[in-house]
Amino acid sequence: MQRIKRGDTVVVLAGKDKGTQGEVLRVIPKKDRVVIERVNIVRKHQRPVQAGRGQVQPGIIEFEAPIHLSNVQLVCTQCNEATRVGFRVNEDGVKVRVCRKCGEDID
Repeated sequence: MQRIKRGDTVVVLAGKDKGTQGEVLRVIPKKDRVVIERVNIVRKHQRPVQAGRGQVQPGIIEFEAPIHLSNVQLVCTQCNEATRVGFRVNEDGVKVRVCRKCGEDID
């Protein structure tokens, strides 16, 4: 089970966007990275490319670049604070994520 999932609200702990909160758009588990909405915006100079039918527009495009998981921390929905994530198995036998500060279930 992953500690951070798509749709979670996280806070950035390090880097140029330190302290900002955002929603997780995508998780890349093989590289231990996440893409966060409106965080770590980078610019890329795009060349005009004719590929098959479509044509890519040239210019400078902006997009969210991935951030390493160690640089973000989950914001608990109950206590509204950045917290570490723990795990617990319910009576039903279902594994759930738990807030380490308030002890409430995150899922």
